[in-house]
Amino acid sequence: MAPPRPSDVRIEPVPDEPAATVALEDGRALLVADYHAGYEAGLRDERGVDVPSQAPDRRERLLALLERTDADRLVVLGDFMHSIGEPGGAERGELEVLLESLPDSCQIAVIKGNHDGDIESWLPTGGRADAVTAYPPVTVTDGSGVSIDGIGFCHGHTWPSPAVLDSDIVCLGHEHPCVRLEDDIGGSRLERAWLRGRMDSTPFRSRPEYDDVGWLTDGSPPRLIVVPAFNDLVGGTWINRPDQSFLSPFLPAGLADGDAYLLDGTRLGRYQSV
Repeated sequence: MAPPRPSDVRIEPVPDEPAATVALEDGRALLVADYHAGYEAGLRDERGVDVPSQAPDRRERLLALLERTDADRLVVLGDFMHSIGEPGGAERGELEVLLESLPDSCQIAVIKGNHDGDIESWLPTGGRADAVTAYPPVTVTDGSGVSIDGIGFCHGHTWPSPAVLDSDIVCLGHEHPCVRLEDDIGGSRLERAWLRGRMDSTPFRSRPEYDDVGWLTDGSPPRLIVVPAFNDLVGGTWINRPDQSFLSPFLPAGLADGDAYLLDGTRLGRYQSV
């Protein structure tokens, strides 16, 4: 039997923030998911809802987190932008200003989400320097993800690559996990949450692309971390409602013993019983 896998201590949530630090062999990364740049413009165009842009606030929060955590790279678990098709002016402009604001030394990895379209066709994947702007280099990966130093990163809207599934820890976004909390007098509020547990082999065993993933038949399953959305306007999956369906094709069946945690670190216990 394969040896037990290491715990997920290499990934530490940032207190009170929808972000985590990741200890890699050659540095520290800040991990975020579902930035959804240009979301307010999308609300106006798609639903006729006029919401002032919060792009400056999103940018400043992200820059502050990079400085606070002393991270030298940024990993975005998909849906960096909001428009599913060609990005609009507000959306592309938001990301361009963000990239211009990042330190030149910051390495950026974007795992494509279902909203990211052909983002690699206009992001500066080789870096760009001219008289006007200087962008750090960006690496764009397909939504099935990439494994770095034993940690798998994917968006979650599609099946993960075999390499991601065979990692020690698997991180994904897409789900925007939230919990609905009720008080004693019937009031309720919605809170973003982390969802953490171990992977269950059930939805993966019958898929031939995973035939060489050893833990599916003999071994210790990896830890699974579902990262809350960085954008606080986008809503999400109410993970503690029994009638709420999940968005990912392998959730909730692919999650065993999942616990929910608030952004402040409060452990709520099994997400189904919160």
